Amino acid sequence: MAEFIFRHLCEQAGTEDRFHIASMAVSTEETGNDIYPPAKETLRRHGIPFDRHYARQIDREAFERFDLIVCADRSNIRTIERMFGTSPKLTLMMHWAGEDRDVSDPWYTRDFDTAFRDIYTACEGLLKHFSTPQKII
Repeated sequence: MAEFIFRHLCEQAGTEDRFHIASMAVSTEETGNDIYPPAKETLRRHGIPFDRHYARQIDREAFERFDLIVCADRSNIRTIERMFGTSPKLTLMMHWAGEDRDVSDPWYTRDFDTAFRDIYTACEGLLKHFSTPQKII
């Protein structure tokens, strides 16, 4: 859901050309699969457009190419660190919502609305952060 929520927010803000947005898994178990049907329904109910999605696993090329890798939970961060090493580009999604916790996982809870709210709030924070001028020394 995060890829499509963030893409939608960027389009609304007119900043879609500033970002390359992708989503990738840490495992191969869903490789090639489309968005899980209850996630699609949640996106539809909230007016978030999406298209056919093919799940793929993060690889070294993607790890090195992307400036920021936003993970839904700490388990994903640990897995990516085992795969490629630690990196400051790895961040916890809810950090961008001002919280130090994992996104509520609908795979186990079946509560896709709570996951949607978590992801939406974090994506808003992420967009706000990168839409404001940065002071770099």
